[in-house]
Amino acid sequence: MSIDFIDLKAQQARLRPQIMAGIDKVLAEGRYIMGPEVKELEQKLADFGQAKHVLGCANGTDALILPMMAWKIPRGAAVFCPSFTYCATAEIIAIMGAIPVFVDIDRETYNMCPHSLRAAIEGVKASGDMEMFGVIAVDLFGQSANYEAIAPLAREYGLKLIADSAQGFGTTLNGQHPLAWCDLATTSFFPAKPLGCYGDGGAVLTNDDALAAAMDSVRVHGKGADKYDNVRIGLNSRLDTIQAAILLPKLSVFSDEIQARNKVAARYNDGLRSKAMRVPMVLEGVVSTWAQYTLEVPDPMAFAATLKEKGIPTARYYPKPVHVQTAYSHYPCGAGGMANTEDCIGNIISLPMHPYLDENTQDMIIETAKAAL
Repeated sequence: MSIDFIDLKAQQARLRPQIMAGIDKVLAEGRYIMGPEVKELEQKLADFGQAKHVLGCANGTDALILPMMAWKIPRGAAVFCPSFTYCATAEIIAIMGAIPVFVDIDRETYNMCPHSLRAAIEGVKASGDMEMFGVIAVDLFGQSANYEAIAPLAREYGLKLIADSAQGFGTTLNGQHPLAWCDLATTSFFPAKPLGCYGDGGAVLTNDDALAAAMDSVRVHGKGADKYDNVRIGLNSRLDTIQAAILLPKLSVFSDEIQARNKVAARYNDGLRSKAMRVPMVLEGVVSTWAQYTLEVPDPMAFAATLKEKGIPTARYYPKPVHVQTAYSHYPCGAGGMANTEDCIGNIISLPMHPYLDENTQDMIIETAKAAL
């Protein structure tokens, strides 16, 4: 029996006629770059994500770079971000010549800890070594960060606040999307993401008219009103029309898939919760998109080997946090320390998670996981 870690084939089978029709339309019209499907997708993403503006772009990393370029972030300025995440969050800060300052996570949710953030901010302020510019919180594994606690901190210190929702587009906190608290939110359409295309793609969501206009310029080489008068340094970061055509039918079933993901997660929690396994916790009021189902076990390598014998794939997100990776180890950690990050990395492991995981297969995964311990 072969089990997919993320089953993209089941979703494709469900939506194949609509996806192929969309691709055929793009091929027939020949508007491969920024065609009408891109604008349609942007509007539907805005409606879904409670945003005034959405700009599609080439990938989720560019989605983070676009606002940094539009804001003209000062070189050497501090931007606070978690280390327990994919490197792209810190990467774009460093690319812009700013300084990522790493912040610890909440031990229960794995998202940015507000107490650690305050300690990091106050530590940088007290040192006087760096100008402070912003905070990038990550909606890790599909769960909204605690923006009700993080946003007041950002406002108190005059910092920009970005929601990196590469894994978490669609997550809500008390019925509101992360943008309700942030200057902007970003997402990725990498194929393995909850809302993924069949290549690279990303988007930025904001309610700021001026910021949206500046990012629209940045994503097309810094364009101005005159095609041959570029008014700022920019990028070539546009969403392909074919990818937009693929995402449109996927977005039409996305709410259903989020519900299905939560049912899968609830069955995992009910079946696996024990003293030997630490199942994931969701913040009160949060609806997660469950990009990953990550638990903690005493020996994740032995656990993975046992599951592999039964044809069950696993993955580890993230056994080596960014602050200890070679390219980032010289950047500062906040004054709050990284105790929670360092405490969890030796135990984390992720099980297959997608909205088309049937109960029989999931029961087999649960029983094998329990036996592995």
